[in-house]
Amino acid sequence: MDPGAFRFNPDLAEATTIPARWYTDPAMLPLECERVFGRTWQLVGHLGQLAQPGDFFTCEVLDEPIVVTRASDGGMHAFYNVCRHRAGAVAHGSGNRRALQCSYHGWTYGLDGRLLTTPEFDGVRCFERAAHGLTPVRVASWGPFIFVNLDPAAPSLEHVLGAIPAETSHLPLARMEFYKRVDYEIACNWKVYVDNYLEGYHIPLAHPGLYKAIDYRQYRVETFNQYSKQHAPIRATTDSPYRSDPDDGAGAMALYYWLFPNLMLNIYPDNLQINIIVPLGPDRTLTIFEWYVLDSDRSDTERDIHASFKFSDVIQHEDIEICEAVYARLRSRSYHTGRYSVTRENGVHHFHGLLCDYLQRGTT
Repeated sequence: MDPGAFRFNPDLAEATTIPARWYTDPAMLPLECERVFGRTWQLVGHLGQLAQPGDFFTCEVLDEPIVVTRASDGGMHAFYNVCRHRAGAVAHGSGNRRALQCSYHGWTYGLDGRLLTTPEFDGVRCFERAAHGLTPVRVASWGPFIFVNLDPAAPSLEHVLGAIPAETSHLPLARMEFYKRVDYEIACNWKVYVDNYLEGYHIPLAHPGLYKAIDYRQYRVETFNQYSKQHAPIRATTDSPYRSDPDDGAGAMALYYWLFPNLMLNIYPDNLQINIIVPLGPDRTLTIFEWYVLDSDRSDTERDIHASFKFSDVIQHEDIEICEAVYARLRSRSYHTGRYSVTRENGVHHFHGLLCDYLQRGTT
């Protein structure tokens, strides 16, 4: 599979979509893991998991085992969860510890990655303990979220986020606490799901409930360097799951950010919902939904989140049906590429352009 054979047209009015084989060919996913997911910031946790010095949690990015820690000085660190001796695991799950210890031979490391002890290692020559600390991984945070990046040369998280922090500075995102997680597994390629998220074109037919809740005529998509923004006013209807602005009672605004390649931030006045899109294979995708709320102990929080979840769950199942049907038909011999709606699909076109840029670097 040679992604360099396709030429992306930056002119939306004349461009064609990426080829169907990019979705269906199993050879694409290893390239995407190496050139896309391995070079971008991936959300792996939230600051509530590192509230105290000594806290740690483990995770995976592209099957790479990672451990994220809060050291005694308050610093946040991330490392490959791989002992420098014989590749044992230095941490499991999550918790609070004064040091990390390999469960294979007992080598211990500080929460800042320094190698502390090497049991029964006397007599080993030409060995410098300081040079055998855990291998670091870039880590950064924004709002309540923790990100890691496997590429030492990738742009900073601050650069990638662009204007998002400034545009959301009026919202208390940093005070929002993790509340709930729900996973869905979908029989489609991960890009089919992202395509679907990045346009409101399908809302009138596919999402009747959402269509009633938002002002579709004012639905807009704006594209930026590494992300895009979708926004639309929320109608002030009695059956809407979205509350009005808690401060001034004004009509709420649905604000949806997508961060290349696989993170969605759905922001409302009193809660934040995120989606993380994880490819499980060329034809299987995991969509992770998480809710973050203000004042999680508020008496009506459970009621509000329950209403939001019910509404979101309906939309998600509608999207699952769409995405699985589309993926099945992308394998048809009758389909190769499509065209974009200039009015409604600039977000999809933007995603395809970024994808081509990352996949075709170094190709001729």
